[in-house]
Amino acid sequence: MTRRTHAVQAAALAGVVALALTACAGSDDDGAGGEETSAGGAGGPLIIGTLLPQTGTLAYLGPPEVAGVDLAIQEINEAGGVLGEDVEVEHADSSDAEHGEVATQSVTDLISKDVQVIIGAASSSVTQIVIDDITGAEIVQISPANTATTLSGYSDFYFRTAPPDTVQGSALGNLITGDGHSNIGILVFNEEYGTSLRNVVKDTVEAAGATVVYGNQGEEFDPASSSFATDVTALMATSPDAVVVLAFEQTKQIIPELVAAGVDPATIYMVDGNTADYSADFQPGTLEGAQGTIPGAFPSDEFAERLKSVDPALTDFAYGPESYDATILAALAAVKGGGTDGPTIQANLAAVSGADGGEKCSTFADCVELLDAGEDIQYVGQSGIGPFNEDNDPSSAFIGVYQYGADNKNVWVKAVEGAVE
Repeated sequence: MTRRTHAVQAAALAGVVALALTACAGSDDDGAGGEETSAGGAGGPLIIGTLLPQTGTLAYLGPPEVAGVDLAIQEINEAGGVLGEDVEVEHADSSDAEHGEVATQSVTDLISKDVQVIIGAASSSVTQIVIDDITGAEIVQISPANTATTLSGYSDFYFRTAPPDTVQGSALGNLITGDGHSNIGILVFNEEYGTSLRNVVKDTVEAAGATVVYGNQGEEFDPASSSFATDVTALMATSPDAVVVLAFEQTKQIIPELVAAGVDPATIYMVDGNTADYSADFQPGTLEGAQGTIPGAFPSDEFAERLKSVDPALTDFAYGPESYDATILAALAAVKGGGTDGPTIQANLAAVSGADGGEKCSTFADCVELLDAGEDIQYVGQSGIGPFNEDNDPSSAFIGVYQYGADNKNVWVKAVEGAVE
């Protein structure tokens, strides 16, 4: 899930390509999009908790996400805070799904500290461990990185600023078939993140006339395996002309196996879970020509510098914009509703995202000025997402396409915009 700043924003905008992608919503429940906005909720300072990875296999995602939250809170407080009081933050570790007890304890601690909003988790599987505890306490949960389709419309109190896999999966599938491939092999780990993406990629490429020759249901690999040679051998026996790798850290073992088996790296495709910087892991040229997708608009140099102002050690920015926007949206919902309690924030989140239309604004201070004047608003943030839909998903989002050079570093190429219907 690595996103690097390799070009100025002007170049990023020039490369944006509109792509119509549609997906079916997965729930009959009413989300916040159908709620009446409320006013006059409970007072007291807004306390935002974070449930983001500080340890575990996804720990590399934590720094930009935490920086996004901290930057947003800094700017909110510089603009006068929420309802006259500074916003407070409580950071907690989510770890990963293999260490679910960490997230469970963190949520217990955050609830004891009276947080009204929790930003996180990064992993869909971790969210599924704790979502009932969070939303059952009427705390608003906003994930900056969850993509599992099963989370769409899960709860009125659950939102996300990253698009569901229906958008990334469709973008990836169209990228593969657009490159002329027709026999696609998929190495996918048996974890919902992987299988959810696999299902969308499979539907997309098959709709375009291609065939998934390996990686269908029942052909997943165990994410805890220590070797993937058998899986690669089974895949190669089906003669794929493109290979999709849906995995996390396992990718560092899988890629050398694929290259040794004769796979042209230019026919390898990855996703946000493993489109990372491998310059320190592989021999030069190992991934040259490979491509990957990462949800989110390309971050501007200016915003990247703002993130680095709160964490100078940052080199990657994946999901930093989504974390920033989640925090700003929660604060604006409290302002609009006149209260900092969870139900008030929940009832107003869709409205401040622009679900009901309104004047566009891009900073907390400008949006509050419009709200104080009695105007409806549409917050236009750093991640490039559209207003929340009735399932509390972004109604549209950008998916970045990245390509690897001989140095095994991923470089932004273009973005495609997808809609969730």
